[in-house]
Amino acid sequence: MTSSIVLSFIQARALLEAHKAGRATLDITPDLGVSQTSVTLTETGVTFPGGEALSWQQLEGIAQAEVNCFRVEGGEIVPIRVFSEATNRMCSLMPTHGWPTMLIAGFTMHRIVDVDPSEDTRKKIATITPIQGTVLDTATGLGYTAIAAARTAQEVITIELDPGAQEIARQNPWSRDLFTNPRIKQRMGDAYEVVPTFADNQFDRIIHDPPVFSLAGELYSAQFYRELYRILKRGGRLFHYIGNLESKSSGTVARGALKRLQEAGFKRVVRRPEAFGVVAYK
Repeated sequence: MTSSIVLSFIQARALLEAHKAGRATLDITPDLGVSQTSVTLTETGVTFPGGEALSWQQLEGIAQAEVNCFRVEGGEIVPIRVFSEATNRMCSLMPTHGWPTMLIAGFTMHRIVDVDPSEDTRKKIATITPIQGTVLDTATGLGYTAIAAARTAQEVITIELDPGAQEIARQNPWSRDLFTNPRIKQRMGDAYEVVPTFADNQFDRIIHDPPVFSLAGELYSAQFYRELYRILKRGGRLFHYIGNLESKSSGTVARGALKRLQEAGFKRVVRRPEAFGVVAYK
């Protein structure tokens, strides 16, 4: 990991308000909610326990940026964002009032309206519990589903297309287990090309949470669904995130996906609107 201090507008605004109120210290989270620490407030700025310091001007800058998180590095604030040469897309870590999400090409990778990414992850995982045996996560992102699945699975294999997205995950305090949990195995590559390399009946559970259809239409194709069916064990389950099934655009995608999943061989496909997706049974 790079800096252990990662801040967003939420922490910056709390610090500015405490300074305005004349406080000399404040308990804040220096890593987007993972832990708590006490910082010292002076006329010039804030000092962290390890000696890192930021000026009030720097904190004003963070406070105004609602779509970026920042790491603190040698007294400088550095936005956590990467332009990916692999995909020609900008990836950035976007704060929420819970776990952060990732913004790729303007699309958030988790639900953030009326739900935060932690609850979004729990809802996805809940559709295919118990999570056991060997699990495939077809799109790593920040690794939240892989981390959650690894709590009970023997092994989780997770695939990431974009080195830029992986770099954002490395800088996200909530993604640390992705790089430290020995039950999680990361594979870099295009899921459309990696999935056909797996053995028949290799996985007990599959979490298929691809980018939106407009960014990765091939991951919603009949051919890809046939591969997912092939590598899933008999009695296994697949959760496929699609989006709000009640919306016009996602509803259209969902209808096509249900049809193609059934044609691929899944004996039953059930809509799970609370998780913005469907569950397919083999």
